[in-house]
Parts: sequence; structure tokens; C-alpha cells
Amino acid sequence: MQHRTAARLGRPVSVIGLGTWQLGADWGDVSEADARAILTASVEAGVDFFDTADVYGDGRSESFIGDFLADHPDLDVFVATKLGRRLPQEPENYSMANFRSWTDRSRANLRRDTLDLVQLHCPPTAVIESDRVFDDLDTLVAEGAIARYGVSVEEAGQALTAIARPGVASVQIILNAFRLKPLDEVLPAAMDAGVAIIARVPLASGLLSGRYTKDTVFAPDDHRTYNRHGEAFDVGETFSGIDFELGVEAAVEFSELADSQGLTPAVAALAWLAQLPGVTTVIPGARSVRQAQSNASAGSVPKLTPEFTEQIRDLYDRRIRASVHDRW
Repeated sequence: MQHRTAARLGRPVSVIGLGTWQLGADWGDVSEADARAILTASVEAGVDFFDTADVYGDGRSESFIGDFLADHPDLDVFVATKLGRRLPQEPENYSMANFRSWTDRSRANLRRDTLDLVQLHCPPTAVIESDRVFDDLDTLVAEGAIARYGVSVEEAGQALTAIARPGVASVQIILNAFRLKPLDEVLPAAMDAGVAIIARVPLASGLLSGRYTKDTVFAPDDHRTYNRHGEAFDVGETFSGIDFELGVEAAVEFSELADSQGLTPAVAALAWLAQLPGVTTVIPGARSVRQAQSNASAGSVPKLTPEFTEQIRDLYDRRIRASVHDRW
């Protein structure tokens, strides 16, 4: 497993991490035994970065991680969590009192006195522009409740605003072969500032695995069913905002590109992201041990060719750009 760091993050982390939204049961049910098996398989494969949030299963995901790490005190795993979605996404709710309440809850769930990284969870632009919000986060750092903070964003413009703030250690953003806009300005700005980039939704909600057809049906409690048109949260979080049928067609082409590299589509998609200059870690989710192991293997794929990147850009420009590039 390769590792990478960024100046403001202050430590190296595995280029393939583990996103644990799935463990909160928003992708269909995952049992406690399965969750523990996924965490175990990930660390055994070299993963040492877990990403979670206080609202994933209303703390379920955080608690699974906290229990797992308590049972394995010798593991050096960096845990990033998020806050800000326990109340409506209104600027007045991002208060010092709420920050203290939310971080205290996450500290209890994760069984940590000091949280490694706390990220604002896709807040409104006005929150990212608020000096007071970041002064409050600086206070939490000074008090020892959190070690560092970052921002998870929906839009490239929000990412650039966050990167410009001197205390921001990381920016988490949707980045995958079907969402290339962050390559234009966000990654260069992050590298210049020493800000870590955490690439989320790296498989476009599974599209880039190449496993789906236009007839694929997802469970009712899977966000790929109930948020396909943005009914519950930003539609960009589901299939990267791409029409499902269009995504399936484009994924067939991507699968052919991956095959030319001797890789499965999912491993090719993750390895390509992990090798992009400026990306610190990539956080695919997993619902099985096999998925966790396969995802982690992308962190040791030899250097991919420049031609592969050119082919991805061509596919994006032909099939995807018009529907997503100007939206996020």
C-alpha cells in the first residue's frame, strides 16, 4: 500500500482509505459482524484511513469504528469524521454550542479524547465563508477536542474557498473518472497550499465497477433508489449526478479501458485516482470483505500510463461533461 501526505495533514495516510457510509446502512443493511469483517479486511490490506460521519446510521458507523479500534489498540488508524448535518443546513446552526455537542458525541462514539480530523459536512457556501465558524473550529483545536479540521464540499468553488483558509487541513470532494472538474483548479490549489484532498464517491456510486445494467434495481433503503433525483440530499452524491442509464453506457466504455490495463474496472478507477498529483487518499466504501480487499489492492497498482488518463478525459468529454461539469 502506498502512502501520501499533505503539509497541513501532518502525517502520511494510505492512498486507499475506507469510506464507511455503507456501515451506516444507507446502502442497504450491513450487520455488525459484516462491518467488523470489512474493517478487519481493510486494515489487513494496508488501509489506515477511515472516513465516517456522525449522521451515518445516526452514529452507527462511528460506533462500529470506535468499538473495532478499542479492540485493536495497537492499530495506528487515522479517523476522519464529519459534523453539521444533525440539524437543518442553515448557517445559524453552525454554532459553538452545537460544535461542542456534536464533537462530544463523536468522541464518545469513536472512543477518542481527541478526534483526528473533523470535517464540516457539505455545509452551505455561507458557512464556508464565515470567519466565525473557523474561529470556533480553531477553539476546538486549542482545547484538544479535535486535532485538525477540514471541509467536505459539493462544489469546486466551495473547495477553493476552503483551501484559501489557513487552518483547513483537508478538503473532501467528489472526484472520479465521471467527475473531472476538480482537476482544473482544485487539485493545483490544494497542492500549492499543502491541503489534503480526500476523493469521495470514487466509483460514482458503483457505476465505475461495471457491474450494473440499465435493469439493475437497488433496495428501497439504498440512496441509489431514494435519492436518484436529489429527493434526500444533493443529487451529485448519487451516481455523481449522472443519469443512471447514461452512466451505465459510459461505464461499458470505461470497463474496456480498464481491461486494456489488465485491471478490473473498480481497481482501475481507484488506482487512477490515487495516482493523480494532489490526491492524498481515496475513500471507496465496501459492503463485503471481497470488495474491501479489491479496493485496497488499487493502492499498490504500478504507475498507469499517460495514455490511460487521455482516454478517460476523452470518455468524459464525449459522454459526461455536458451533464455535470458546470453544475458542481
